[in-house]
Amino acid sequence: MRLEAFVPRAGRAYSRERNYDRGPGRHTAVSTLSPWIRHRLILEQEVVAAVLAHHSLSAAEKFVQEVFWRTYWKGWLELRPGVWDDYRVRVTELVDELDRDAGLHDRWRAATGGTTGVDCFDAWSQELAQTGYLHNHARMWFASIWIFTLELPWELGADFFLRHLLDGDPASNTLSWRWVAGLQTRGKTYLARRANIARFTEGRFDPAGTLSTTAAALPSGPMPLPVAPPEPALPGRGLRSGLLVTEEDLGPGLSRRDYAAADRVAVLTATGRRSPFGVSPRVQAFAEGAVDDTLRRGGLTAAVRVDHANTNDSVGRIVAWAVDRRLEQLVTPYVPAGPTAEATAELAEALAAKAIKLVPVLRDWDRRAWPHATHGFFPFRKQIPALIRGIGSAASGAQAVTR
Repeated sequence: MRLEAFVPRAGRAYSRERNYDRGPGRHTAVSTLSPWIRHRLILEQEVVAAVLAHHSLSAAEKFVQEVFWRTYWKGWLELRPGVWDDYRVRVTELVDELDRDAGLHDRWRAATGGTTGVDCFDAWSQELAQTGYLHNHARMWFASIWIFTLELPWELGADFFLRHLLDGDPASNTLSWRWVAGLQTRGKTYLARRANIARFTEGRFDPAGTLSTTAAALPSGPMPLPVAPPEPALPGRGLRSGLLVTEEDLGPGLSRRDYAAADRVAVLTATGRRSPFGVSPRVQAFAEGAVDDTLRRGGLTAAVRVDHANTNDSVGRIVAWAVDRRLEQLVTPYVPAGPTAEATAELAEALAAKAIKLVPVLRDWDRRAWPHATHGFFPFRKQIPALIRGIGSAASGAQAVTR
């Protein structure tokens, strides 16, 4: 198991080695667990608990913080969903602009095809497309070069990542690109530097004379104020219920016993909606395989399974199924901001028209952590010891919520 194999290296060895990008097939200093954590095939609290059973918090602090960065990003975006909405609108506008502006189109094609002439950037572009993965340090360098050297819109770079990353996550991806651009922490940008790249690729790359030496923050409007976090609620007792499975939370710990009858399980995916260009076959296959694995492990059979990106009437099919099964509520693991949330919002509205309630189930891990994502990561980081102390209950606890 990947987690078991990595745990011995999650302490001081990780802290020393984590920034080194040694190239495809050699990312042994980091866990590479992110695709499985992204879909919650393995839970964040399981990862943290396993690491802290082997290391002290002080020894494993860097790795534990990386796990909590993902939780923080999700919470931050969940409290400001308009940031995701604005990103989606801007990507759509830029797709039209690519059709009108031949120069922009050519530079974008060179960047996404790995033919810019910046050797390190081109290698990372090709590695991403071929493997579905990039080392975190390489992601930062790549985003910086995309924005400040190639002078391409950051939204198109974030879209390129979402099309190809196996761990492509709306919150982590969008907000990390915003951070590099100086939009997330206002005025603070990330500049890819020749010496840093040469050092942490151990001389594989030395982009002398090819990188921008300045990184001015991009202009932006006011930062949106956070909205209220989701409020806990409970599914109605004694109601005829079904289970909706999505790719967003496929992990253990959410009780399916009341909803797992053979004719009461539906699957709704929206992988292809991550980008107007669709996603790579590798990403699509990973997401579908993740759902298949969860159904198999849970002994479940989906009575209806639809892909919101490729099926014109996906919502209608699930509603018709729910009506046919005389369901009164459809329970699902909570779906945070992103393409799947867009799909489930449509579904919730259509179900409501038939007097069927969609009930999202929120894990205690998220319920406890997200309200602290109101400012930057460093205030959030102060909450990590307290959040870890509650890890036992968070590993299995969940509550339904209303959006």
